[in-house]
Amino acid sequence: MPDDGAQHTPPDALLRVIDNLARFHREHEEYYSQAPLRQAGELQARSRALKSLADRWSDVEAGEPTSAIAFAGTEDLNAPGLVAESGILFMEGEEEPAELRRLRNEVGLLADDTERGGAWLAQAMEQAWEIAGSLAAYPALADLLGERHRIIANDWQSAGLQVLVARLLRRALDLLARVDFSPAALRADLRGERKAPAYLYSASELFDRAADLMTESATLVHENERRWRMFRARVRELQSE
Repeated sequence: MPDDGAQHTPPDALLRVIDNLARFHREHEEYYSQAPLRQAGELQARSRALKSLADRWSDVEAGEPTSAIAFAGTEDLNAPGLVAESGILFMEGEEEPAELRRLRNEVGLLADDTERGGAWLAQAMEQAWEIAGSLAAYPALADLLGERHRIIANDWQSAGLQVLVARLLRRALDLLARVDFSPAALRADLRGERKAPAYLYSASELFDRAADLMTESATLVHENERRWRMFRARVRELQSE
């Protein structure tokens, strides 16, 4: 600890840097305390769609193609109410529904974005941890160092959750890739071992867990808001002295 009074408070240049971080990182985290909640809701909707199809294909008897009608909906493969909710429509003579392909593509992009965000945040927290430790040299901030380190700990934990979310989503996509979603292949499965419903149920469960972890990540970040506010208030108080 420094002995002379001049080092009781961080120098003005350092206070300006701290104030900048407290302002903009607080605003940044306000966004990331909300965005994962929206993404989690969308992921849950995709999970419900998979469960609806799995429920339908667990019980329904395979029908015969209505080849006389182009683009006719398949009476056996479409889940009641799902077409209006998700747009997923199985049609005679077609392959995998475009909406189902889009669902998988969007989840893949979400996994990529989440993994990149988690890796970036973890790296940022490595640096933030070192910087926060150096602030112990200034007694004027001593009583707030617990708050600052708690912000870093929450963000670090959030980063780990994001990386795990990406792993769950990719494994769910691996499971879905084992299902041939063409009507002909699905009907052959319905007449045989009915493997498709099992893969869909498992994939939906991984979606659900990923959505839960996204919500936990948002909650951790949201907890930082008051701590950022307190920290910046102290910095501005010191700047005014």
